[in-house]
Amino acid sequence: QVQLVESGGGLVEPGGSLTLSCAASGSIFRTWSMGWYRQAPGKQRELVANIVNHGSRNYAASVKGRFTVSEDSAKNAVYLQMNNLKFEDSAVYYCRAVTGRAAPTNEYWGQGTQVTVSS
Repeated sequence: QVQLVESGGGLVEPGGSLTLSCAASGSIFRTWSMGWYRQAPGKQRELVANIVNHGSRNYAASVKGRFTVSEDSAKNAVYLQMNNLKFEDSAVYYCRAVTGRAAPTNEYWGQGTQVTVSS
């Protein structure tokens, strides 16, 4: 079993910055991808940013140029640096990890951390 623990959410004014952290622990053979999703009230959960095979990075169009996803593979950790935050970035942010021995077979989610952008 794998556990994901997130931290770093909070309340920030528009234009401000936050950094989210997620650390995975447990029986991890290999992480195939790690990243962040978010879900605002009344909306579907959406991809924010992820790292696949410790290489390629994907971003939602709405966050490109403002958010940066990074990882520390030795710690099985993924981070999300969020700059120039906007009201519409308010949501619960979830960490997601895909693990497996020889193939990406297992999906895990964190408990979520609230990000609120408000003046």
